[in-house]
Amino acid sequence: MRLSAFSILLSLWLCGPVSAFVVRPVTVTPSTTLLAAEKGSEEVKQQHALSVGTLVEFQEKSRVHIGTIKSSEHKSSGGARYKIEDIDGKSYNVADKHVTFATPVAPSNANKVNALMTELEEVQHASEEALCKLLDVSPDLLEMAWEEAAAEEAATHELTAKSFVSLVHSHAASTIEEYTAWRLLKMDMAHVFFKDIKQNGRVASFKAKARKAVDNAKVAFCASHADDVEFCFV
Repeated sequence: MRLSAFSILLSLWLCGPVSAFVVRPVTVTPSTTLLAAEKGSEEVKQQHALSVGTLVEFQEKSRVHIGTIKSSEHKSSGGARYKIEDIDGKSYNVADKHVTFATPVAPSNANKVNALMTELEEVQHASEEALCKLLDVSPDLLEMAWEEAAAEEAATHELTAKSFVSLVHSHAASTIEEYTAWRLLKMDMAHVFFKDIKQNGRVASFKAKARKAVDNAKVAFCASHADDVEFCFV
């Protein structure tokens, strides 16, 4: 059957627009799919932030300060950041990793924050000998605390600043005593018996060393402190 010229033209006219609307498959590369999946499933975990009103020791450049947390926020990475005010009213923006010590303020001390910060600053600048006097702790008491923590029946062989005060003085630690003990336990003499244990980047507790490690540490320590430390006389 022969088609007329008109029929052929009509067929071409009808088929042309239809093919223009054919949906063509979109090629998605594996890398594009993987990237989309990663973005969709990514979750930023926010770091636990210290409470407003917490008393802290923090580092700013090469300096150490005492202050109180006035507000907190979380960065896009999830890390906590604080606005901290010192005793002079100066404000600092401080990342959590630069907070070295933190203790909450009891409601009964809420109106004594400035007085507490003044005392904490005095402790911060105290020498090892002065810290011992402030806390009424002798080298022998320090060694006794180590023996208690190192005992086999001890659960973790660790002490916190608070539990150290409770052990050597049989009472709950005040804010000043807690900070004084924390500073003392980070000093050279205490490091004969204990090593620092960090939690969230901060020194949170002190683990009793093994006896052999203590004996070796005593030899090194007493080489330069033999005249003024009791346990060096033994």
